[in-house]
Amino acid sequence: MPLDIARIQALCFDVDGTLRDTDDQMVLRISRRLTPLRFLFPRRDPEAFARWFVMTVETPGNFVFSLPDRVGLDDELAAANDWLFERGLRREKAHQLMIIAGVQESLALLGYHFPMSVVTARGKRGTMAFIAQHDLGQHFKAVASAQTCARTKPFPDPVLWTAEQMGVPPENCLMIGDTTVDMRAGKAAGAQTVGVLSGFGAERELLRTGADLILPSVAELPSVLLENS
Repeated sequence: MPLDIARIQALCFDVDGTLRDTDDQMVLRISRRLTPLRFLFPRRDPEAFARWFVMTVETPGNFVFSLPDRVGLDDELAAANDWLFERGLRREKAHQLMIIAGVQESLALLGYHFPMSVVTARGKRGTMAFIAQHDLGQHFKAVASAQTCARTKPFPDPVLWTAEQMGVPPENCLMIGDTTVDMRAGKAAGAQTVGVLSGFGAERELLRTGADLILPSVAELPSVLLENS
């Protein structure tokens, strides 16, 4: 079904692969590890293989990512992750929290027209660290992390919660994400969905799980939503 722009009153954004550049970071890390074997790859460049590998594991990766929630262990894992952060046993370096090109500018533009929120299956500390590093907090009325609701994506709970925080019916929200998990959560909540190709999701899979529109990245979203404003 085509995107019904007239219905949209609020925006919900995933983080990894949607706002944060995790796809390219993973490709880069794999490429570096394969450098000693670069003689095995065309033009001695393992990057093409690394990118193919990342895209190939996207679907089973999404299943594994949602498995803790399915078996009721997501809260425990998120709490353990926070425990490690509090004791300095785990840190995310600045270069691991890169923002996708054009995201900051797009959020600034969209924020004039829509209330916005974050809906992520990441832990609270990692999510807030990314938001703080790039000074994005001013744009969001609510942030739903893995610990916010009883169930996280692909269940609709965090989308429904952020819709309530923004004071907008869920059917008037737009869920933007890069994976099938995001599309399923948005659709289950009654929201419309936009799939972006800046992360791990493939266009065919995003469409199959309900994406109403596919864009290269969030950078293109203002031109779609604000065209007639």
